[in-house]
Amino acid sequence: MTFNPLRERGIPLDKQLRNWRELNVTPIDPDHADPYTRCRIIAMNGIEVEAIMFSHQLARHCPDLELKQQLARVRYIEAQQQKVVNWLLPGVSSVLETTIAYEQVAVDLTAWVARMEPDSYLKQAYQFGVLEDFDHLYRYANLYEMIEHRKAEKIVDGLTEVMPGRPTYLHHRDPVDNVREPYDKSAAAPISKLHALTIMAAEQQTMNFYMNVGPTSMEPIARRLYQEIGLIEEEHVTHYESLVDPGESWWEMLLNHEYNECYLYHSFMETESDPKVKNIWELHLNMELEHLRLAAELFKKHDGRDPEQVCAPELPVPVTFEPNKAYLRELIATQIDYTTLGTGYVQEAHERFEKMQEALMGGEPAPSEQIINDNRAKSGHEYRLQTEGEHPIHSLAAKR
Repeated sequence: MTFNPLRERGIPLDKQLRNWRELNVTPIDPDHADPYTRCRIIAMNGIEVEAIMFSHQLARHCPDLELKQQLARVRYIEAQQQKVVNWLLPGVSSVLETTIAYEQVAVDLTAWVARMEPDSYLKQAYQFGVLEDFDHLYRYANLYEMIEHRKAEKIVDGLTEVMPGRPTYLHHRDPVDNVREPYDKSAAAPISKLHALTIMAAEQQTMNFYMNVGPTSMEPIARRLYQEIGLIEEEHVTHYESLVDPGESWWEMLLNHEYNECYLYHSFMETESDPKVKNIWELHLNMELEHLRLAAELFKKHDGRDPEQVCAPELPVPVTFEPNKAYLRELIATQIDYTTLGTGYVQEAHERFEKMQEALMGGEPAPSEQIINDNRAKSGHEYRLQTEGEHPIHSLAAKR
């Protein structure tokens, strides 16, 4: 059954305000919840944060008082949505446990988008990035075992493997080499625009999370690892945000943001296993349909075009959190040695890359390498979760 959010009516905006009791949702149980329920929560939180910050930026560039007031009304509801979504996360989980869940989101969401992306250049951007988040998961899992004496399989539940991807120390590139070519707004498939917004928002939320929680760690190696990977997440946001066509007007960008929220809430409503969380996705979808309608009216008024000229006439196949083990192993086997040069990709180190590495490392091993050595020394091994056999790269096989 097709679903065109541009032709659906949601809850009127003046009926969307919720009181404290309604906002105070019950968090999921980390010991019994589906790990992908937690992934959907983390992903949707990132989407809502992006919607709020984009609306703030639009308001700062908007001289019309009435328009600023309308943006403020919608943005306040988005802020309530963000609080409800993020507050579904359980307070009993440690920051590091939530970090591992963040990386599971990055791995399986980006892998799914890469599999579904029709544009070869955009697909390559997602394939490149996912091998780095995959390695971050491995580094944090070793930190988790070393300082909390627990194993990441309790969090990822065997749905996502934990082993080396592209080694984290190789992710530090000259900033100019993190900028990609944008899609062409007049030629890109609607799904490509949604993919770019989704992964940009997810990576931005991860960057923000690490910037804020990193210095709250007591252990020096944890502080250093969050600092290192936090810098890489900044690179990833640059990488993904540059895929979006800067020629889109503010009103087209607003339309795309609201359409994407409808798409993701609908996707998660369709795939959610927890009935209480599913009800939240459905409620928020019905709110977002009204936000989309208001954005469509602004787009028609200020851009003079029909929203269906730039948006899909029906929602694409639902975004699905699912294992991507074989796909990721194939990427590791074929693309692990990639880096970037300009807006393209190469398989050898180049002068800018080597200068960046020399300046940043200062002759010392990166924290991401130190954590593996430290955990081997403390636990007698490095932590891995290889459910599908040996590592596809012989040189990265576990040391006996």
